[in-house]
Amino acid sequence: MTDAADIPIRVRPEIAALPPYKQGRQAGDEAFKLSSNENPFDPLPGVVEAIRAATSVNRYPDASATRLRTRLAERYGVALDDVHVGAGSVSILAQLVQATCAPGDEVVYAWRSFEAYPWLAVVAGATAVHVPLTEDSRHDLPAMSAAITDRTRVVIVCSPNNPTGPVVTQEEFDAFALTVPDDVLIVLDEAYAEFVTDPAAVDGTRVLSAARHPNVVVLRTFSKAFGLAGLRVGYAIGHPRILDAARSTTIPLSVTAQAEEAALASLDAEEELLERVRAIAERRDRVVAGLRDAGWRVPDAQGNFVWLPAHDETLAVAQAFDDGGLIVRPFAGDGIRITIGEEESTEKVLAVAAAAVRDLPTGHRGIGGGR
Repeated sequence: MTDAADIPIRVRPEIAALPPYKQGRQAGDEAFKLSSNENPFDPLPGVVEAIRAATSVNRYPDASATRLRTRLAERYGVALDDVHVGAGSVSILAQLVQATCAPGDEVVYAWRSFEAYPWLAVVAGATAVHVPLTEDSRHDLPAMSAAITDRTRVVIVCSPNNPTGPVVTQEEFDAFALTVPDDVLIVLDEAYAEFVTDPAAVDGTRVLSAARHPNVVVLRTFSKAFGLAGLRVGYAIGHPRILDAARSTTIPLSVTAQAEEAALASLDAEEELLERVRAIAERRDRVVAGLRDAGWRVPDAQGNFVWLPAHDETLAVAQAFDDGGLIVRPFAGDGIRITIGEEESTEKVLAVAAAAVRDLPTGHRGIGGGR
């Protein structure tokens, strides 16, 4: 335990040294918030009404979200116990790490990727093993495979990768899964799956239907495409005994009745959901093309966000966006993630980015157009 002078109790040293998670900065009335990968559209038809109808807040919700799990099981053609619902997909990932890892164990993931991965490992007492992305901001799956040791308990694959944008292909994932020991959990984090337009991308439901890799669990969420970020509901699909282990570490009753009802109503409005997803994907592709035309070396974008590899100039470029009324998500020393937001924000994003790229030093790694 630590005796750090600024902490009035004894806590684990690794926790004392761990920075808390910080969400994307909020925006004022005059700015566009493009920092949290939120859906810019209002709730889907029927969602608000479903939330209003769920008025029994004096009663506990169904702890296992049975109605939503049943609906998802039917949707994906799996058994009820093959589906687990949690307060966002990241909470289920935390449960899986807690269930599989003890002190001295390892969690392997690509980096840079979702910023929660390192601290989920540390909180479980495990060692976080991050494997650098390739030059084009993609998962280096051969290097991730080589990083697996007899202490590895979990390998996380994020596709599309947050915050850089590229996918792992189905062919790449299938080959990679064959190199992972059968008793090591592979988590395929597909929080942005609905936005993917690349036909070669991995599809977690295809992986599960093939039934070749019972050690794979697929994570998805209602926070992004479905626009329920404020209600916190996500789900996992996988082997029931793996999900039982996750359920054993769950904080009971963490998925509210309102979240379950909203998710069910969102599934009822899938046709309109797909229209919105298509609009965001088209807007994303237009922004990528504009950024590349301006001179930025932007990687493939398959989520609802784009990545500017600003490297050492990240904070300065982020300030330029801030000054222009655009709140983005900087990762100091690496780059800037920009959520695809309202249509009115796109031209402002391109204008600020075009001005910023002109101020980058000659030979900067983020310049060059293309990928």
